[in-house]
This record gives sequence, C-alpha cells and structure tokens, in this order.
Amino acid sequence: MHGALPSLLSEQLAQRFGARFCVAASVCLAHGRDESSYPPQPPSAVLYPETTAEVAEIVRLCRAHRVPLIPYGAGTSLEGHLLAVRGGVSLDLSRMNRILALRPEDLDVTVEAGVTRKQLNAALRGTGLFFPIDPGADATLGGMAATRASGTHAVRYGTMREAVINATVVLADGRTIKTASRAKKSAAGYDLTRLFIGSEGTLGIITELTLRLHPLPEAIASAVVAFPSIEAAVETVIETIQMGVPVARIELLDALSIHAINRYSKTQLREAPTLFFELHGSPTTVQEQTQALRTLADAHEGADFAWADRPEDRSRLWQARHDAYFACLNLRPNARALTTDVCVPISRLAACIRETQRDLEESGLMAPLLGHVGDGNFHLLLLVSPDDEAELTRARALASRLAQRAVRMEGTCTGEHGVGLGKRQYLYEEFGADAMALMRTLKIALDPDEILNPGKILPDFP
Repeated sequence: MHGALPSLLSEQLAQRFGARFCVAASVCLAHGRDESSYPPQPPSAVLYPETTAEVAEIVRLCRAHRVPLIPYGAGTSLEGHLLAVRGGVSLDLSRMNRILALRPEDLDVTVEAGVTRKQLNAALRGTGLFFPIDPGADATLGGMAATRASGTHAVRYGTMREAVINATVVLADGRTIKTASRAKKSAAGYDLTRLFIGSEGTLGIITELTLRLHPLPEAIASAVVAFPSIEAAVETVIETIQMGVPVARIELLDALSIHAINRYSKTQLREAPTLFFELHGSPTTVQEQTQALRTLADAHEGADFAWADRPEDRSRLWQARHDAYFACLNLRPNARALTTDVCVPISRLAACIRETQRDLEESGLMAPLLGHVGDGNFHLLLLVSPDDEAELTRARALASRLAQRAVRMEGTCTGEHGVGLGKRQYLYEEFGADAMALMRTLKIALDPDEILNPGKILPDFP
C-alpha cells in the first residue's frame, strides 16, 4: 500500500464520514484489485459517499491536499482501472444505488451511479421495458458509463455511448454539472455527455445517469449452432450482418471455450466453434429471421442447430455464455487471465481472427477465443501463471501484436474493456500524436492537479 493520507485530511474525513471512512488493510486491498492480470495496488483509504453533494465535498477536500481519487463501482473491470497506482482514496459509489425517477412514457430512467444493471432490470419488471446493455458482469451503471461498456446486445442496441442521455458529474474542483437535458436529441453546445462516457473517471466522477430504455420484444428466440471451423462461423456472421438480418446478439466461442463451458455449466454442447444467436421482434419476424439464419448456417456446414424459445431455456443458454469467463479460468487452476478485446470492421474480422489463431498456435499459450462478433469484437483469454514471468512476457507480447493488428485493420485496441493501464501504449498508433495532444489538453484543463484516477488512459504527465 502507498503511504498514509496526510494526517489533517484523515482527521477531516474521519470526523465527517465516521465509519464510512475506512483504512483497514483488508478493505483497501479489496478495492485495489480487479479482474485484470495486474497485481493489486490498494489505496490508502476507502470512502463510501451516499449523495452527489458528499462526492463533491470529498473531491474538494482531497484536491486541497493533492490526494488522488479513484472511483469504484463493482470491481469487475479488466484493465487495471481501479488500481491505486499513486495511492489515495478509493471512492466506492455502491451505496449510491437509488433509482431516482422512472418515466415509462418517455422510455427513460434516472439512476444513481451505484445501481447495477440487474437491479435496474429487476425494477423494470411489469413496465414492459428493459435496459439492454449487458457486459456479462453485474456491473454498476456508473462504471459501465465510465468505461463505455457494451456486451452481447451491442449489435442491435448499441453501447453505453448510445444509452446515456445525460449525466451528473462532479469535476476535479468539486463543481457539479449536468451534461445535457432529457431531450432525445439536441444541437445545443458541445456534447459534454460523450466527453465523460468512456473517460474512466479521469475527467470527472459520474454520480447520476439518465438512460434510454427499450420496449421488451414481443417474441424472443435463441439458437446455438456448431461449425466445422472458426472461418465457417465467422463467414456466417459476416453474411448475416451484410444481409441485414436484425439479430439482437451474435456470440462466437471456439472449441476450447465450449469445452470449458461444458465442464463448468454442465452443458452438452458439441465441442466445436459455435455461434449463439438471439432474435427479437414479432412472432412473424422472428420466424422469418430464424429461417434466414438456418439457411446461412447450412451453407457453411452448421450442425446441431437448436432453438430455445422458452424463457427458462434461453436463460440457461445465455447464462452458460456469461459464465464463459469463469469457465475458461477453470481450465487452468490458479491461472490469471490476461484478456484482450479488439474490435475491427466486420469485413476484416475473418482475417484478424485467422492471423490471431496462427500467432496463438506458434506461442504455445492456452487462450480460449470468444466474442461479440456481430459488431467485429472478439476476445482472447490468455491463461497465464502469475508466477511465471517468462510466460507472462509471451502473453503480453501476443496481446500487443493483436492490438497492433486490429489498429492496422482500421479497428481499435479495445472494443469495450477500456484503456485503463493495459492499453495506453497503443493509443498513439490508433489516434496519432495530434489527437493524443488534444486529449492531454482536455485532461489538464479539467484536472490540472491530476487527482482523478491518475495513470489511466493517457501516459503519465512528464
């Protein structure tokens, strides 16, 4: 752990927040690790604010002492976003978990940042509405906005970039702003909402969000189909998108991922490259889409084409998909997963996966491949021993080559996990020096003392 906080600041925070100010080593350690392969870097203290006004008060106190603040949601990030690389205070927003206003007639809802996606959808039961952004983990909505999360539904419903209407943000000097109105569109001023979506807590602390909701589809059907090769599965995806079949989800898992799921979730899927589909719409349109998908899959030698129409069967199928991360970890006990999440234009997807598979075979590393391929996004879970430095070096080199390959193909080094600590080195190649200089200018303008989640996204200040 980094050194203790300045004594005056500790006294001020302890007096003001009582038991909600914690310096216990176990609590700090829990807030200094995430699901990444990085070793823990705990903060010096943890605070549990309960209102936007309290967040602003904490920011002002910490700024006066130049003490870093690291926003914390559910701890599910994958790129070291939560690590206290310069010590400071972890600001745990989980107690800010109130649904402030639900407006079914406007198809929107206002929530505090600590509300989780499952909590929100549970509250929406009976309204005929749902919130579709589903990254797998039960992340907080504030954390999802801060990392511009997406997930399995992105191919139809978009990412958090499209889902957020406006946000309440506490700036580095303690001022609180609202980034937009609730209007569905606006041509007024700069788009401050998008400035903070994906900023990973480095420009401001998101405390409230107004989110778009969607009507529950009249009919939903899920399918699973196995293919003789990854190439055949990817070609099916590309043709599905190019034909305009309005699928809600298309997920690809390679044979190793399916093997892991069968062991972990007690399923009996064929252990071959597999696509998971989900279709939303009216009964008639779903039936038409079903036939179109079956025709495309048959053309690429798809096998075991099975549909799940009942809600319980669909839930079981998609729960198995969401369990894939932990299932794959179980392939190698005591291993850590170094995850990748590149995204490329759909026309380059097959080539990117093909080159990545060759690279993986030559490396000798164990790495299941899976992803939200409907929008060109896929992941490798590089399973490495945290005590084997040579293996970790090989894995990082492969992940680096994959990120650079995606950028060369006019894609991105991160489709949904965010930059955090792990992807900073690729941003110059992806954006260019002038764009990076502009990002740094924005950071300096909004956070001149660099107290907001320092060391993330941008390279360190000189």
